[in-house]
Amino acid sequence: MISHLAGTVAAIAPEGAVIEVGGVGLLVQCTPGTLATLRPGEQARVATSLVVREDALTLFGFVTDDERDVFVLLQTASGVGPRLALAMLAVFTPDALRRAVLSEDVAALTRVPGIGRKGAQRIVLELAGRLGAPGSGSPGDAGAVAVSRPGGPAPWREQVRTGLVNLGWQARDADHAIAAVEADLADAAAADGTATDGAGADGAAAAQQPDAAAMLRAALRKLSRA
Repeated sequence: MISHLAGTVAAIAPEGAVIEVGGVGLLVQCTPGTLATLRPGEQARVATSLVVREDALTLFGFVTDDERDVFVLLQTASGVGPRLALAMLAVFTPDALRRAVLSEDVAALTRVPGIGRKGAQRIVLELAGRLGAPGSGSPGDAGAVAVSRPGGPAPWREQVRTGLVNLGWQARDADHAIAAVEADLADAAAADGTATDGAGADGAAAAQQPDAAAMLRAALRKLSRA
């Protein structure tokens, strides 16, 4: 098993990133939240899981070891393959998944495209007691949480749109959800008396760009209510 990659981010695509290690560019499939932490030309370390199929070897990358470990555990449930497991981690943080399973929150799990009520019930039944309690993630993850970086407007809009489309939503619906999330951000900023983004933002506000993973989850909540 390839436990992690550490190298230079050579490129970022909607479905993943290319990380150059020892002169070799390795394509790593990632959630939008993980992609939001990567910048072309910069050094990065991602925890990885190698999925072996007859016709392909696919690397999946995660911002923490805990996300990688949960990704592997999710696939032990009937009907959950790597793509669905990745979609679950695009919608939920590892601890949010633990809470949903522990509380048998079937409705929450059905927010993931591709999971119906019966599938959610099966996941709860088969993973109960196996994911652990919230806060029981892999040691060494402290400080590895995805954060937005300063230095210009964050590319969260396109990352969220791509993430939603990859999860099965229509581009039109994705755009509507993003617009609704932006409206909420604007309302929150107006209430706080601060700017969220754009040319009018001062240095302090510009350094607090929205996090793509959080924005993706907010957009998914909008879509689940539609």
